[in-house]
Amino acid sequence: MKVKIFSILLLALLFLSTPVTFAAFDQFGYNYQARIFVGKADGVDRVLNGKVWGDPTYADDMLVMKWSKAWDDARFHGAPWTRDAWCTNEWNGAVAGGSGEVWHYKIIWVGSELENSQYWVDGGYPIWGQFETIMDHGIIGGEGHYWYAHAQPNGLG
Repeated sequence: MKVKIFSILLLALLFLSTPVTFAAFDQFGYNYQARIFVGKADGVDRVLNGKVWGDPTYADDMLVMKWSKAWDDARFHGAPWTRDAWCTNEWNGAVAGGSGEVWHYKIIWVGSELENSQYWVDGGYPIWGQFETIMDHGIIGGEGHYWYAHAQPNGLG
C-alpha cells in the first residue's frame, strides 16, 4: 500500500514539476502559436505609439484577427498559398476613445487570377492582388449597417 501511495505521489510530483508551455500573447496582442491577435488596433503594426500605420483614427479600437494554418504557413514560412488560406478581422470601435465604427471582414486567398480564379466566390471583391474579401459589413457611428461584400457561400477553408 505504501509503495502504491509513494508511486502516485512520485508521479504527481513529476507531473507538477514538469514545465508546461502555453502559447503567449506578445506586448502587441499577437499569439502566433494560436494564430490570433487580440488587443487595441494600435498594436497590429507592432508599434505602440497611439497610431495604426501612422494614423491615430483607429488606434483605440479593439481588434480580433484570426488566420488559418495555411495562411500562416504561406505568410510567415514560405509555403505556397492555397485555397485553405484565410483570415478574419473583427474591429470594434464602439469603445471609449474608439472610432465608433464596427466592422467584420473575411478574406480568402484566390490567386492572382482574382475574379477568374476557380476559387472566386460571387459577391466578394478583390484585395491585395490575390485575395478576395468575401464578407465586409459593419456600422459607422450609429449611421446604419452597411454591407460591402457578402459572398455566397461565405464559409472559410
